[in-house]
Amino acid sequence: MTPTWSMSWLMSWLVHCARVLAALLLLAGPLLAWADGPRCPPLVPVVTAEAQPRDRGMLWRITRDGRSSYLYGTLHVGKPTWRRLGPQTSAALRASDVLALEIDPNDPELIKAMAELRPPQELPPELEQRLARAFERACIASESMATLHPVLQVTSLTVLEARWFGMDPGFALEQALVAQARALGRRVVSLETAEQQTRALVPDDEAEAQALLGQSLQQLEDSSARRVLQRLAAAWERGDLATLEDYEKWCECIANDSDREFLRQLNDERNPGLAEGIEAQHRQGRRVFAAVGALHMTGPQALQALLAKRGFRVERIAFGR
Repeated sequence: MTPTWSMSWLMSWLVHCARVLAALLLLAGPLLAWADGPRCPPLVPVVTAEAQPRDRGMLWRITRDGRSSYLYGTLHVGKPTWRRLGPQTSAALRASDVLALEIDPNDPELIKAMAELRPPQELPPELEQRLARAFERACIASESMATLHPVLQVTSLTVLEARWFGMDPGFALEQALVAQARALGRRVVSLETAEQQTRALVPDDEAEAQALLGQSLQQLEDSSARRVLQRLAAAWERGDLATLEDYEKWCECIANDSDREFLRQLNDERNPGLAEGIEAQHRQGRRVFAAVGALHMTGPQALQALLAKRGFRVERIAFGR
């Protein structure tokens, strides 16, 4: 029997899928263009970075074996003014030997895996028309993503909803971290594989993929994707872990026990593997700056709690406001 994709947990799925949007845009890159106009999302201006950059998000120092590593909760969209990291975040990265991400968005294996997820021969006319209208509302040429699977297209359009409130995935924190890490000569490693990422993104079953596509389009049509993404971004910028802990109450993604179980699989069940990857790097004598989505710092399997169980002393670093 083909599983049914529940509307209620869809926003959680999209938020987590945002971590690979940079790779999707790299694939579409040369053709990706959007127009400016009264019915279009405002163009995110390319402006200079903040004169005095400030720290945002959540940062922990994790100490074991006589050395400290760091755990940083990221947001997968950002603003141009955030291109320079805040002083404490930047200092932690400089004090580290390796930057560890869920997945390096510039990893050629990820880009190859995304490219190999070819679109189906044809979509039902109703879905094809709704997808075309979604591109029109976003003021993006559909040809720019024509080589991507439709589920990846709608994932991209969903995260690009951040443009309505002055944010863009092109300025995601991961990109700023990678740029600074490479400028410092630090290694960048992935805590998950391209296969793990693509398996989470697109269902193997075609009927299941079409159901997911239709419900993703509904999130764009009723603006719920934009609404939840904006609230998530605001909480992250404030470093408001308490609001993120209450995600289930306002994410419009939990209607029943099945939805709650899906969120647990999407978030909690991945955290032990992420914790193992961070510990493995630290165990090899490296000081690690581990940057993963901030929702992984919530719930009973929060990453910082799992690392504490593995013998790390965990201290949250307070940011000045």
